Amino acid sequence: MAVTKSIEIRTELPGPRSREIAERKERVVAAPLSLVHPIFTAEGRGATITDVDGNTFIDLTGGVGCLNVGHSHPRVVEAAQEQLARFSHTDFTIVPYEIYVELAERLIAVAPFSGPAKAAFFNAGTEAVENSIKFARSYTKRTGVIAFEGAFHGRTLLSMTMTSKTHPYKAGLGPFAPEVYRVPYPHAYRGIDVESALKALRRAFVTQVAAESVAAIVMEPILGEGGFVVAPTEFVQGVREICDEHGIVFVVDEVQTGFGRTGKMWGIQHHGVEPDLMTVAKSIAGGLPLSAVVGKAEIMDAPPDSAIGGTYVGNPVAQAAAIAVLDVFEEEELVARADAIGDTIRSRMLAWQERWAQIGDVRGQGAMLAIELVTDPQTKEPAADLASAVIDESFRNGLLLIKSGTDGNCIRVLTPLVITDAELDEALGVWEDALAAAIGA
Repeated sequence: MAVTKSIEIRTELPGPRSREIAERKERVVAAPLSLVHPIFTAEGRGATITDVDGNTFIDLTGGVGCLNVGHSHPRVVEAAQEQLARFSHTDFTIVPYEIYVELAERLIAVAPFSGPAKAAFFNAGTEAVENSIKFARSYTKRTGVIAFEGAFHGRTLLSMTMTSKTHPYKAGLGPFAPEVYRVPYPHAYRGIDVESALKALRRAFVTQVAAESVAAIVMEPILGEGGFVVAPTEFVQGVREICDEHGIVFVVDEVQTGFGRTGKMWGIQHHGVEPDLMTVAKSIAGGLPLSAVVGKAEIMDAPPDSAIGGTYVGNPVAQAAAIAVLDVFEEEELVARADAIGDTIRSRMLAWQERWAQIGDVRGQGAMLAIELVTDPQTKEPAADLASAVIDESFRNGLLLIKSGTDGNCIRVLTPLVITDAELDEALGVWEDALAAAIGA
């Protein structure tokens, strides 16, 4: 019996219609907004995208992790449409609406907090990160923030300062926000162990900022832009202990790791540790702009009246979509699905690593997996050009991938968790062929 394929390439890539729109884009869109994949989307369904020329691709980028429930999930579309038909905006703090409260209740119910918790909503992950610092500073009456090497927390001023990658995110865009300090993140493949990372954190209280001046330590359970480096449990527990010891707010950035990506609802749940605050965004609303800070009630209540807010924060259309996303997660058991997807991808990646020495490392949790490409397995010199070549070859054959890593030499998976087994197998086959073409069989 013939296997039905999802990928369908009808034209040269990019096709004539995409090329025409790209020419228009060059005339009217700011140059820094460059394109990874030079096709223009006409329709997205599940784990596939069809472009304006009728070419269909399997999408392992997932809107950079925003589409865990897939493109245009019917439940999400219906909920957003229904809310849009009722009203689209009032500003919750001016004329409130029930759906804001309902989503807070639903989100807190699945959040990793054992005691009383509260939520506040924003538009983007960077806003959630910046507001988490507002909560922490209000609660502690301190100013210092500690972040980690390899971190990505956003592109607005404070979060850009916390982000640990100069090009393209920071170079020429300073001066940056004060009172932000950086320490190493454990990375076994690059020789940074847990003991030395924790020692460096404690040393920072001597050489960089006094512990009694630190409001928050902000950590991704898995570095996203930093190359899908997984924090060992011993390290996460050590950071929690240091925060407890010094009265520091422990903020977990779950913008990319959240909503089932790692095989648990939240990445922090792999470590038996409870944060003080958690930032969420990306897949919270199935691609609509929404983010949140969820955390312990006493910290969330600390800022003065009206110190937290904004015109569009907690948009009701996005919140309706977010409630539908939570429904889909329950009904379709997407957290368990992430584990199953991850098992399949990891086994294929490990087989690739045995075949090609240029695959220096395979790492991640659940469906949040990446390969790191190097020029030589001994020197571990990053091979960014090779990663780009693999992505370009995959694109030409109908698979959408993106890079990550401080050196741009990792290829990461952010597939919608609704991808079918057949689609996943087809995608991994194209990826393997691209590796063979770029590296050599």
